[in-house]
Amino acid sequence: MPDAYLTACAAYLPGEPLDNDEIVARLGAGTSGASAAMRARVLAMNGIRTRHFALDRAGAPTMLNEELAAEAITAAVKDRGIGLGDVDLLATGTTQGDLLVPGFAGMVHGRLAAGPLEVLSAGGVCASGMAALTGAVRAVRLGERRVAVAAGSECIGRTLRQDRYAGRPRFDAEFLRWTLSDGAGAVVVEPAPRPDRPSLRVDWTHLVSHAHEHPVCMRAGVAESGTPVSGQTWLDVARAADAEADGMFRLRQDVRLLPRLFPAGLAEFAGLVDRGLLDPSTIDHVLCHYSAEHFRGEIFRLLTGAGLMIDEDRWFSNLATAGNTGAASIYVALAECWRTGRFRPGDRILLIVPESGRFSFAFAHLTCVAPEEPAVKAVHDQADSAGTAGAATGSDGTPALMRGLAEVWSDFERTLHDVPIVARIESGTATIADYRRLLLHLRQQVIEGGRWISRAASSFSAEWFALRSAAIRHAADEHRDFRLLERDYCNAGGTLADIRSAPKNVGSEALSAYLFQQASLPDPIDLLGAMFIIEGLGSRKAAGWAARLRDDLDLTADQTAFLTYHGEADEEHVAMLDDALRLVAADPAARARILRTARIVARLYALQLEEVDR
Repeated sequence: MPDAYLTACAAYLPGEPLDNDEIVARLGAGTSGASAAMRARVLAMNGIRTRHFALDRAGAPTMLNEELAAEAITAAVKDRGIGLGDVDLLATGTTQGDLLVPGFAGMVHGRLAAGPLEVLSAGGVCASGMAALTGAVRAVRLGERRVAVAAGSECIGRTLRQDRYAGRPRFDAEFLRWTLSDGAGAVVVEPAPRPDRPSLRVDWTHLVSHAHEHPVCMRAGVAESGTPVSGQTWLDVARAADAEADGMFRLRQDVRLLPRLFPAGLAEFAGLVDRGLLDPSTIDHVLCHYSAEHFRGEIFRLLTGAGLMIDEDRWFSNLATAGNTGAASIYVALAECWRTGRFRPGDRILLIVPESGRFSFAFAHLTCVAPEEPAVKAVHDQADSAGTAGAATGSDGTPALMRGLAEVWSDFERTLHDVPIVARIESGTATIADYRRLLLHLRQQVIEGGRWISRAASSFSAEWFALRSAAIRHAADEHRDFRLLERDYCNAGGTLADIRSAPKNVGSEALSAYLFQQASLPDPIDLLGAMFIIEGLGSRKAAGWAARLRDDLDLTADQTAFLTYHGEADEEHVAMLDDALRLVAADPAARARILRTARIVARLYALQLEEVDR
């Protein structure tokens, strides 16, 4: 099968770069204090200093999405030194085309006025651009097409103007409004490297959807709930004006679901390593699309914890200067690297695009080759990279342990999604009675947290003095937590007598009994697996639940203090836990014990939450 090479790359960003004050002038802004506060918060999170819009100074549109794509494609074909008539496949990706019908690729083809060719319109959100690239690469590898062009393009600015955002501001819409911008990028794909300058060989691509495990996160066309129901989508409304009034045309993102995205992406990344396709130590450049600078640190933390981190100085992003251009972002970043000569023959490049729409991930591995270099695929060299994989991922067992724990967490999170009380909180349908019932059932287990941790500390021998010290410190942090929970319960309408007299549910009984049993055994290092699950709930779930409950039930900070505290404090606890896991990870038997206990605690904790509704 032939290889596939990226032989040209270009981007098109409309108009002059606009700073954050200028985008407010172009888009308009709400006058309420809440709107201004949300805008300031989003701009601080995303780290974008300049971006581009196809809008004039009055906010009127100046270009179509298809025109942006056509500009980038024309520039890429010109860079390659060929004509549009040489192209026999056009693959495009975008979040929203200019028209409902026909497909975006057909409209771009018509705009280019090229000869007859195959077209492919990839749907989705940010990963749709990578889906278009994958389609082009596969067609060239199969020998069915000689010259393919893949492009990603977005023209979202016209939908972000203030006249579309009347009424009460909501963060799920404001987040995207002050994050997204316009732009396009394109590459030329051929079965051989170009003769006059280096090309990028596509060694492999990997696209995968996790929609079967996650609710809709980024969407348009439905009401604020985000859940499509027959008769309640924008197509079902009698008049388009009614759909507009209901906010159905606003692009929304449930940012409270985003913490789920990164662990799922880590599991995919680790899977590529385990399959021998990826050796982090051999990667020279990482181009990773992320919607906000705020999330970069979370990505680095997870990779570092799993022993899979690629040196930070090898990561490239132009988010700050080019903005978040969705499906075009990876092309826009690649084009800047291409234009500035960042890649040298022999360099290996990893492209990563996580998509929050309904949780998709796209990866591509490229190798820069000299004009006359023989085509030898990197996947044929996997015997060499597999031989160094052990050194790349560390020999202390930490990466293997962290990947195992990531798999346990992924299974646990899938189970949680089906637990009734959790489903209601995350879908926005929980009641105040649900919240009180949750606190009542949690209290009976929380009150014993400091006790079993203290018992575990007393069971560690001198050999594990560091773990004993860590457990003592953690017990001191935990032993008053139940009082914070009790105050929330009373502030939410419950009584102290009720919460203190309530018995443990079946899941709480089983969980407590198991934890005390393990804590009483000599050197209970397996309880690090229990802490991974319990602290993970705090750092990854609690703050999001608290925010959701405050929004949906109009609760105050003094009614959600327990969940909020654990969403913040457990980040520090997780860092301490990571250090503890590294102390024991070298021992295969210890790793097996930790993973087993993590699985058991995950199941028992889920049972405890299931019992809330019984």
